[in-house]
Amino acid sequence: MTDRELLTTATRRWRVDARAFVRELFGVTLDAWQDRALVLIVDPATRRLALKACKGPGKTACLAWIICWFLTCHDEAKIGCTSITEANIDTNLWPELYKWIHRSTFLGTAFEWTKSAVTRRGNPNWFAVKRSWPKSGDSQQQADALAGIHADHVMFVLDEVGGIPQAVMVTAEAVLATDTSQGGRALLLIAGNPTHTSGPLHRACTIERALWEVITITGDPDDPERSPRISLEWAREQIASYGRDNPWVLVNVLGQFPPSSINALLGVEDVEASMRRKLEPMTYDWAQRRLGVDVARFGDDRSVIFPRQGLMAYRPATLRNERTTAIAARCARTIAKWGAHGDEVVTFVDDTGHWGHGVIDNLITTGFALVVPVQYHARATDPRFKNMRAQNWMAMAEWVKAGGALPYMPELVPELTEITYTFLGGQFVLEDKDQVKARIGMSPDLADALSNTFAAPDAPANLAQSLGMPGRRQTVAHEFDPFAAAEQLARGTQVVTHDFDPFR
Repeated sequence: MTDRELLTTATRRWRVDARAFVRELFGVTLDAWQDRALVLIVDPATRRLALKACKGPGKTACLAWIICWFLTCHDEAKIGCTSITEANIDTNLWPELYKWIHRSTFLGTAFEWTKSAVTRRGNPNWFAVKRSWPKSGDSQQQADALAGIHADHVMFVLDEVGGIPQAVMVTAEAVLATDTSQGGRALLLIAGNPTHTSGPLHRACTIERALWEVITITGDPDDPERSPRISLEWAREQIASYGRDNPWVLVNVLGQFPPSSINALLGVEDVEASMRRKLEPMTYDWAQRRLGVDVARFGDDRSVIFPRQGLMAYRPATLRNERTTAIAARCARTIAKWGAHGDEVVTFVDDTGHWGHGVIDNLITTGFALVVPVQYHARATDPRFKNMRAQNWMAMAEWVKAGGALPYMPELVPELTEITYTFLGGQFVLEDKDQVKARIGMSPDLADALSNTFAAPDAPANLAQSLGMPGRRQTVAHEFDPFAAAEQLARGTQVVTHDFDPFR
């Protein structure tokens, strides 16, 4: 047989055996759920396939394998791919396609990968194309963004589908109107984590269940068909720490829908818009000046001092591996400079677990009376929230959406957009900080510091003076040396700042 005849024979065999396609071209050993998915997609009776996944089972790799299989085994195939955001598909599915196409000599020769499409060499009508849809557009604009993909062999792939709007899903569903009576194929493939109790993935698993083939991918230590890519030790630790009924555990470990939706407080668009805002001083200079301080708990975390006045947040200072005396000295220098004209500066310090206690004590001892400890686990003043941390973060999110201006810091985007919330016992519950750190690879110290400035409602400038409250003496701003004070404190020397008594 010639090489072309061998290839034709192999392609015909792969078309009815996607598992052989993956094993022979990529040399991988399939997990049980991947094996089942590849069996289902070759069955002409499968028109809709949903992958409901826990955290990290190799879902994106499986989507890439299916796309490669569909392109290889169906003449002049056309595939439309989208995700919850363009950034998501750019950093997940599309690089994954590149990885697997270039792992196979055959695929690398047969197809060309670009940043927007995968195309059969020599045939521009044979492709998988990346599409995005406008979040701010109306339903018609969202639907139009995915329209126009028609062929005898056609597929739509929607990754991270939980929050994709119905208008986009309707356009994707239209692919199933393709006439397949002459041997064509139409397939709709969706995948995502079960974070929403509404949206396309939830409907596929509930009210539209009869229309869909659904595969639940779990890391449950007690499930014999669990994904082996999920650390057994990690899964058991999460269940032991938070309980099997915890919404985060349900979604990320067990691959199950929570009692109520887990949602992001802020979207990428919200944060980026806030970073682009330009405000006139009159919109914020009426407000009290505040510092939010997050004191590092561990060596790889940062201590952050985040200044905010009303709608304006300024670029924060970050410190690593510093003693509380040095952190307090940096705060004192900022207070002295920012409040040099008699404007009061209130400092809100995260004192959860008493990590910030040294900073608080040093500031008060050196004459700065307006220092407020923030206890994240304390009962919220608003009964809608489980604790103060949840209440502060919600206030911060509302501030961003209501016109707050953030400094331009790209590293703030994941910290503000990746944290999620749910409702437990009717109260708003925020995702644990350690869980966020594990997912994004860093502690959300910047966002936590900013959230501390929302521990009390915004107030007019000089409120303490107008109410006759004790505040920082004017002479402190001119005579106090924060660095000399810090050195004295480090040596155990008592620092006396005029006649201020912090206990009075």
